[in-house]
Amino acid sequence: MKVWKKKKLTGKYGKIQETVEKELSCSAHNIDHTMRVYNMALNIAKQERDVDLDVLKMAALLHDIARVKEDDDKTGNVCHAEESSKMAEPILKNLGYSANKIGDIKHCILSHRHRTNNKPESIEAKILFDADKLDSLGAIFMIRAGAWMARHNCPIFPQMGLKKYIKINLIGEKEDGRIKDPSKHSLYYEFEIKNRKLPQLMFTKTGKKIARQRLRFDEIFLDRLAKEVEGIL
Repeated sequence: MKVWKKKKLTGKYGKIQETVEKELSCSAHNIDHTMRVYNMALNIAKQERDVDLDVLKMAALLHDIARVKEDDDKTGNVCHAEESSKMAEPILKNLGYSANKIGDIKHCILSHRHRTNNKPESIEAKILFDADKLDSLGAIFMIRAGAWMARHNCPIFPQMGLKKYIKINLIGEKEDGRIKDPSKHSLYYEFEIKNRKLPQLMFTKTGKKIARQRLRFDEIFLDRLAKEVEGIL
């Protein structure tokens, strides 16, 4: 059994890590998620050219700093990507970053969420997008989704057909709409609405490859889960 120790960053990155950890409370989007995205982003960056690693590191650390604001919002109007980009600016100014660098980092943060019209344009933004989405696939998806479902008292299995669910519980009756009532959501809805599409949304070659591998794992897992519940396996 491997014993995992939380990675402690040093210097300015360590300061940001501590700040972000204080801001995050949801177990599905806590500092552990942030550090997985951070590590994956650096892994993907090794396969890409002309990456500003400082921009990428800062964006990865700050991309979800306002996540709690969205989670606690009852109106459906708060976007954590937008709020995180706003929160990041004074933090980066205090660290002495130039206006141009701050703009580059904010663009990465603002465009990391796929359910918005803000699309990643820089290589750093594309890498962050892929790294963040990969944390919604594979074995870690099952753990994160389980934590989120437990927080919102969700059923494991769907309580209605997918089309009816989208009409009743997603804003705008669209697949990319925000969830109205989290307690009506399900692991299977999340997989069908979001996860199946993620490999084709990836920007980098490395991201696409890993996404396809993780998606296959999820398909096998969910199929087995259903069979175990039915007493087949």
